[in-house]
Amino acid sequence: MALGAAPLIVIGMARPSTRKPFAMARQKRLNVATLGYKDIFMSDPKSRQPLSFPAVLESLKAAGEDTRLRLVAVLGEAELTVSDLTEILGQSQPRISRHLKLLAEAGLVERHREASWIFYRRAADGPGGRIGAALLDLLDRDDPVLVGDRARLVAVRAARAAAAQAYFTAHAREWDEIRRLHVPEAAVEAAVRQALFDSSLGAGPIRSLLDLGTGTGRMLEVFAPDIERGMGIDLSPDMLGVARTNLERAGIRHCLLRQSDIYAVPAPRDSFDAVIVHQVLHYLDDGRRALKEAARVLRPGGRLLVVDFAPHGLEFLRDAHAHRHLGFPRETVEGWLADAGLDLVTFRTLAPDGAAGDGLIVSLWLARDPRILMAGADLADREIA
Repeated sequence: MALGAAPLIVIGMARPSTRKPFAMARQKRLNVATLGYKDIFMSDPKSRQPLSFPAVLESLKAAGEDTRLRLVAVLGEAELTVSDLTEILGQSQPRISRHLKLLAEAGLVERHREASWIFYRRAADGPGGRIGAALLDLLDRDDPVLVGDRARLVAVRAARAAAAQAYFTAHAREWDEIRRLHVPEAAVEAAVRQALFDSSLGAGPIRSLLDLGTGTGRMLEVFAPDIERGMGIDLSPDMLGVARTNLERAGIRHCLLRQSDIYAVPAPRDSFDAVIVHQVLHYLDDGRRALKEAARVLRPGGRLLVVDFAPHGLEFLRDAHAHRHLGFPRETVEGWLADAGLDLVTFRTLAPDGAAGDGLIVSLWLARDPRILMAGADLADREIA
């Protein structure tokens, strides 16, 4: 579908509604120093327009200092904290923080909080993003200063990977204990792929994907080659550390990770083509509420895939692994999906070989937003905060 400023035309069943009409959902763009989900998940027609004199001037003034230009360059390689950047650039934390503040005010970098940490990255779009990209295109990547910064970045990433591996190792036994109880992960991933991409189920291209409760980031890693943009959210900074290491190791740069409550996804409605809730619901107090929030951010015609366990009697999972629910009946999740305004597309189960009563059956529910995006319309002209 061609991008453009055509009006959005949506027909079909309306969502149960606390929702405002789509026209009222337009929001003014936040200050460019904050993360803009339009810049992450949408192509912006304005990105092809000339920039104003003040916008160019402010960005060039901000980047026109050696430390700040180095920051723009290294933040184009990875999301990093102030602590990471002090190691890479060999400068004090107050000095780095001051430079980052100026870059953020000019829209050249973006920041987001994760527990007590703040991560920075080069702006993806907007005036500052365009100017930053242009400046980096002019720089010689083999310049000794930039080569040295990237070498120290490798060391910082190695330390981060070691910390993530330590956490993973500490919990590997309990995760392996659960994995042994159900079909191999490869079979589950194949079923997830079939549900999301099988044309016989009405699947279309997925430009943007949200993984709720991303854990190790595995779903993003599996589907990164198939999507334009991805986001994984998790409440645990430790798990996000593991996921960040996995994505960096795989060379995946178009998927973001954010710390967030699953009941309050940090994105406006109609943001994603597909949402995955993979082995998450059994940890939650209120699965119905979680699926309503997942449905909120689905675009018209978008798909929501829920993967969880069928009902079982393994009480040790409640005590040893914090499972609040011992699986879900088919009709329970289907009722939640219906309450969220979604239509069930398909349901299937995956049973381990020889599972009598001691194995876990994996259930998959695929649902679809019944609203229809008319031909010639697009979401690209929306303001996304």
